[in-house]
Amino acid sequence: MTRTPDLLTFGESMVSLRSAGPLSAGGGLSMHVAGAESNVAVGVARLGHRVSWSGVVGADPHGEFIVRQLRSEGIQVLNRVDPGRSTGVMFLEQRTADISRAYYYRTGSAGSTFSRKDVDRAFSGGARVLHLTGITPALSKESREAVEYAAARADGEGMVVSLDVNYRGKLWSRDAAREVLAPLARHARIVVASDDELALVASAPDGGEGGEGRDGTGHPDAAEVRMANRLLDLGVEEVVVKRGASGAGVHTAAGRWEVPAVPVTSIDTVGAGDAFTAGYLSALLDGLDVEGRLHRGAVAGAFAVSTSGDWEGLPHAGELLLLANTPGGSTQR
Repeated sequence: MTRTPDLLTFGESMVSLRSAGPLSAGGGLSMHVAGAESNVAVGVARLGHRVSWSGVVGADPHGEFIVRQLRSEGIQVLNRVDPGRSTGVMFLEQRTADISRAYYYRTGSAGSTFSRKDVDRAFSGGARVLHLTGITPALSKESREAVEYAAARADGEGMVVSLDVNYRGKLWSRDAAREVLAPLARHARIVVASDDELALVASAPDGGEGGEGRDGTGHPDAAEVRMANRLLDLGVEEVVVKRGASGAGVHTAAGRWEVPAVPVTSIDTVGAGDAFTAGYLSALLDGLDVEGRLHRGAVAGAFAVSTSGDWEGLPHAGELLLLANTPGGSTQR
């Protein structure tokens, strides 16, 4: 008998071809799986939970690679193969030590055809948590309707809905994103956003974009607090704000919590936000309190930035204490 998944997520996963230097100079490329939702799926699965991922891939080697990689992580893959479209591809260029640039080739991809029928198929096994991002509704009208349908249905069925804003400026404008994501957030119990994304789901006090999310001391500024309170008034229970190297915070009706980033040597920041979200949601599933969820999110994010790849370096449950118990630069023997 199949057990109900702890977490269900869906979206487009692509093949990511990574370069170690400028793409224009040529050189070798390494092949990876990329996708915010599948990054979270891997992170939560590695931390001991049952996870389902749903998506659409093309009838091509790229799609086969994605499905094989996700299944190898113990994820239940509920994919559909579209023989008439290709799996999306992205190139990730390490332009400098501090700047990476992504180039997408996903217009009209198989993943952009995710539909309400795919949602129905994904929901057949149920789930405790449905995790959504703001990327999928940006891909196509069909995918946007699927996300809106899934959020409303999950909310009505009593699932915990998690929404990570994950704004992608190469996919849509901030105005277009706000028009879709602000209503979507009303179905979410947990909203996750970076400090410059919060205004896309909750208007700033003056109706504008708001500030940077922190005052001069690194604490939330008044605009962030008021935007978080507006979301709480709409029924969101936890407003999680990712601050990168400055840590993260959570606003709830009971108060506010902050956690600093775990000090590590950063070599690759791609996927760090997804790692944080995976840590946070896994801790929620394990019954940890808000402070514990924040801490685990910070630890997972630290693993991500101190290893290469979108998700390859994410921790297993038995490794969560590794960063705290092993001095930097040492070797466990």
